[in-house]
Amino acid sequence: MITAGENRLLTQVCPGTPGGELLRRYWHPIAGASEFDDKFTKQVRLLGEDLVLYRDRSGTYGLIEPLCPHRRINLLYGVPLEHGIRCPYHGWAFDESGQCIEQPYEEEVDPEARFKEKIKTKAYPAQELGGLIWAYLGPQPAPLLPRWEPVVRPNSIRDIGYSVLPCNWLQIQENSLDPVHVEWLHQDFANYVLDHLGRPHVTVMPHQKIGFDVFEHGIRKRRQYKGDDETADNWRRGHPILFPNTLVVGPQDALNFQFRVPVDDTHTLHIFYTVYTPGGYVSQDSVPVFNIPSALPDPETGQPPWEVLDTAPGQDIFAWVTQGAIADRTRERLGRSDEGVILFRTLLKENIQKVQNGQEPMNTFRDPAANESIAIVTERDVSVRPGGPAAKYSPIHKDVVAAWEKARGTKA
Repeated sequence: MITAGENRLLTQVCPGTPGGELLRRYWHPIAGASEFDDKFTKQVRLLGEDLVLYRDRSGTYGLIEPLCPHRRINLLYGVPLEHGIRCPYHGWAFDESGQCIEQPYEEEVDPEARFKEKIKTKAYPAQELGGLIWAYLGPQPAPLLPRWEPVVRPNSIRDIGYSVLPCNWLQIQENSLDPVHVEWLHQDFANYVLDHLGRPHVTVMPHQKIGFDVFEHGIRKRRQYKGDDETADNWRRGHPILFPNTLVVGPQDALNFQFRVPVDDTHTLHIFYTVYTPGGYVSQDSVPVFNIPSALPDPETGQPPWEVLDTAPGQDIFAWVTQGAIADRTRERLGRSDEGVILFRTLLKENIQKVQNGQEPMNTFRDPAANESIAIVTERDVSVRPGGPAAKYSPIHKDVVAAWEKARGTKA
């Protein structure tokens, strides 16, 4: 149990809050690059700020305040230029830094006034990496966009699944520091769901020991199932929670990132980003983006969507969201299984304090050589067939399996 003040400290993400200032020190994925295959602008809300993400005709991304500083027209309707975006109302144009670069009429009637040089709208850096568009809302100079090895890995196929969930980011992230829920939510409860669907049960694997280690990029979560010993990969290697808001899980050839992107205090953009590496040469022109189906009750019948609850994402989503928009941690009662949750909250408070002291928080990168390809160790390096947590819903999953079969010379 924590106090109401501590709960606010850990959950608030908007500008000027301690937690928000910490989260502004990181790059966050906000869209898929393929979303711009047939459009040039997209509304974005991130860390409590409404913004417009655009791609100009040269392929440069910009992330700017939505309302034009001239007459306050929404730049979601802006016209893409070779460089920058033009307001449709009077033609003023802006580049990715927010600088006004054109002012029709004003420049014609008084070319010496240099009025456009005095006009600049709020803008933030945006970059593409691994098929995702990333944004940074913090102070300059910005840290490097982390080049996690699977994100930049060649000969791989990727997909992006996302949901905007009506709850705070922290209750999603804390789920990743809770190994024991796998036994109950993803095995015991899963069997209850499978009963409804008339399908065979999964095996329930009781936990006999859990452990957590802080390392340079976050926390490593380890578990030992009943009957295992300390040589088992789940205990010896574990899998990483990358500070502040990312889980990485699965084998190296079907590795799944889960990004918990804070939209505001009561909403989270949850992104499943899966990297399939079947072996041999593969290429991909565009990384598909798809919606993860809702796991919440049907508004008409009030019934849970059993056909969605047979997957780990569906099970997790209802567990996160039904805690409320912001979980009331003043009323919780933590036990021994919550050791990782307590550790993560401590790490979060320590890094909030670092930012308040003018220091750099954990997992910010400045050295280009160290950022070329950042290795990630998970519980499994062995090859298995593809099937990350979002694979059931992936529009390219069949293609991935086909590529896997071709590379292995086997039937999946």
